[in-house]
Amino acid sequence: MRIVSLASGSKGNAYLVSSHGRTLVVDCGLSFREFARRVALAGFDLSAIAGVLVTHDHTDHTAGLAAFRSHFPEVPIYANLMTAEAAAANCPGLGPDDFTVFEDNQVFSLDAFDIEPFPVPHDVPDAVGYMIYSDGFTYFHATDFGVPLESIGRRLGEADAATLESNHDVPLLRASGRPLRLIRRIEGPRGHLSNCQCAELVEKFAGPKLKHLALAHLSQDCNAPHLAEAEVREALERIGRTEVEVSILAQDCPRKVCDAGF
Repeated sequence: MRIVSLASGSKGNAYLVSSHGRTLVVDCGLSFREFARRVALAGFDLSAIAGVLVTHDHTDHTAGLAAFRSHFPEVPIYANLMTAEAAAANCPGLGPDDFTVFEDNQVFSLDAFDIEPFPVPHDVPDAVGYMIYSDGFTYFHATDFGVPLESIGRRLGEADAATLESNHDVPLLRASGRPLRLIRRIEGPRGHLSNCQCAELVEKFAGPKLKHLALAHLSQDCNAPHLAEAEVREALERIGRTEVEVSILAQDCPRKVCDAGF
């Protein structure tokens, strides 16, 4: 399975998951022109896209959906009912019929993939993460959630590769000068995972299969790549897993999560 982040952060999110010549898109928060440019830059083919998976209805995850739909009307866009309804209402050019609706915690299949959406706590109705399976390889994807829940950690423990939010450094966030209400929202149980919360989840739940860990959705103002990486590497060292490959995903360019070819 080959997994690449095209963009990760508050200005837009999109990820590609490829297996046996077919590709899933996880979130589509870029303009179509920029999305297509980065797909090509990452060495993927637009014609290989089998479907789009939406995690939740925030514009940094959905802004490109309508344009994508206009270019590829035959490619299914998957979301749960609440996300589909919200995105249809908030994205001009999309309607409820543009979505294929799934049930949380129910596995469905598409081409080379089996896909399990699972709920995560965020400040929109029914946000999800995904477990994606192909040929015995398991990929965990969860960004935009505020609490390192055991239910999320158990799924992380099954993964060969994982993309996990490490949004902010707590001291930097509190010293940022942002309004107190916004700071409380980000730190709250339906906000975003901090570096230390990310490290806590990894330390407690990283399983023996985990080989690739990508840190996602880093705040450009309230975090720094070296801070996020240091927290999680220390956690991996504490559990004797220093061999795990750690990567830091970027807002403005593609970054590899893993390339575990068959």
